[in-house]
Amino acid sequence: MTIENVLDRLKEGNKRFVADKLDGKLQNSARRDELTAGQSPYAIILSCADSRVVPELAFDTGLGEIFVIRVAGNVANTSSIASIEYAVAHLGTQVIVVLGHESCGAVTAAVNGGDNGYNLNHLLSHITPSVAASEQGAEVNDVVKLNAKMNTEELVNRSSIIKNAVDKGAVKILPAYYNLDSGAVDFL
Repeated sequence: MTIENVLDRLKEGNKRFVADKLDGKLQNSARRDELTAGQSPYAIILSCADSRVVPELAFDTGLGEIFVIRVAGNVANTSSIASIEYAVAHLGTQVIVVLGHESCGAVTAAVNGGDNGYNLNHLLSHITPSVAASEQGAEVNDVVKLNAKMNTEELVNRSSIIKNAVDKGAVKILPAYYNLDSGAVDFL
């Protein structure tokens, strides 16, 4: 599959999801049996951990089709980057989507500031650059979109594996935004 084929497949799957016409393919015991020998997902999705955002459903995919990393705020931290590096270097995955979403709680917490405890403060430190780069008084959803864009840059800046694959044209990284009400994914 080419990179354009992968993008078309993701977009068509999202259209089916929005239209409530999921095809439900590749979700049975035969598919599970196929995957015991290995995996070759065609896309990596760095998504928020929010329970309302389920990439496998939003793109109408079956088992083994997408490699999903979920972390609040869809941040490119050491662990999420390492997971993506694995899929790029060892599985040959060609497309990375950084998927932000409407009304993200992690981005809202970063915008609001304050002390959220050691661990959450650490996570939010990956989002505060997007808050700082946003216009004063920007809407949370605008910060969410900027955060998705900035995390696409972080993947390249913080990983020689990902950067080399992008530079060779073997991998494409795209920011995207999931609309909670419609389920539509907007590629930014």
